[in-house]
Amino acid sequence: MTASTGAEDLLRELAPRVLGALVRRYGNFDACEDAVQDALLAAAVQWPGEGLPDNPQGWLVTVASRRMVDHVRSEEARRRREVAVASQAPADEFLAPAADADVPPGQDDTLTLLFLCCHPALTPASQVTLTLRAVGGLTTAQIARAFLVPEATMAQRISRAKQRVKAAGARFRMPPEEERADRLGAVLHVLYLIFNEGYTTTSGPDLHRAELTGEAIRLTRAVHRLLPGDGEVAGLLALMLLTDARRAARTRPDGALVPLAEQDRSRWDREQIREGVALITGALTAAPLGPYQLQAAIAAVHAEAAEAAGTDWPQILALYRLLERLSPNPVVTLNHAVALAMVRGPRAGLELLATLDGDDRLTGHHRLDAVRAHLLEMAGDHDAARDAYRAAARRTTSLPEQRYLETRAARLPAP
Repeated sequence: MTASTGAEDLLRELAPRVLGALVRRYGNFDACEDAVQDALLAAAVQWPGEGLPDNPQGWLVTVASRRMVDHVRSEEARRRREVAVASQAPADEFLAPAADADVPPGQDDTLTLLFLCCHPALTPASQVTLTLRAVGGLTTAQIARAFLVPEATMAQRISRAKQRVKAAGARFRMPPEEERADRLGAVLHVLYLIFNEGYTTTSGPDLHRAELTGEAIRLTRAVHRLLPGDGEVAGLLALMLLTDARRAARTRPDGALVPLAEQDRSRWDREQIREGVALITGALTAAPLGPYQLQAAIAAVHAEAAEAAGTDWPQILALYRLLERLSPNPVVTLNHAVALAMVRGPRAGLELLATLDGDDRLTGHHRLDAVRAHLLEMAGDHDAARDAYRAAARRTTSLPEQRYLETRAARLPAP
């Protein structure tokens, strides 16, 4: 790793802490973010040549605070003078942090910032974009590319999200104890959504977007460092690592999708697997059971099989049954149906799948048709499988998935 790369990594890690420190002091999310970006740019220019300061976080906070003061003085001078006269207080007092707003050296406000970005006043989509912008440090252009929308459209979404947080009267502080568990659940759900969008992109020419999976893992690591005893945080990090470990084997050189059963497992990242297995093993023995832990346990069973034929499907089936009782949703049922088919035969899986036919949450979604096609092919009903593969291909907006499904349909024996 070069010195320049090391500085970039450090700036990425410190950015949410510095933003959190400024928002804690000044409260103006937009202006604070601009000030932090100025400080990061100054660091990127100065640090490679001059070396790292003794306290990089303090350096960034100081520079960003100066930018913030300049902004307040230039944009709000009249308002500050009026308030100062009314209260007979020196104008500069209105730039000073509250007595309890001083940030001790090294304090990490990442979790507080995540809670703010995942405020319940926001939709999940807005929570995702605001988290990527404020905590992940991705530019608006990068987020727009990841979600295949124009940069101007994404800028409007982010701006609206910030305004909605402000209108909701949100304060930069940890939520009250009675709200904390639900808000942490929202934080983990947002990180999960970011990872999933990166791992299997919902639309466009690429199967995955490494910048999103990488950010999701990095941010989940940060939450795990802050909450090392939380089993669901550890479970989510383990799930991401175990899933991302397969990334290199998921596509062929031409970009074609390779299903799990056909992947070259020698290309799986063994270090990620070791870390993920250790995390989930520790979480399962020391924390209350949760959905992310169960999903990670399922991923670990897959990861520990040297080849697809050696997969312990009865154990996976038992875990899906437990997951469905703990956190029922149609995606869990889809995967449960596959596991059931692998243990008790495709007809049993198809019967379970049929329970989802009237579920509005899957209306128009390609995964139901794709799983049905797979089980019909296992059952030898090639005509019905072909129709289901083609229906799934029509519904997906991911080009690699579309090509894969069309190829599966074309491989089946002609009627």
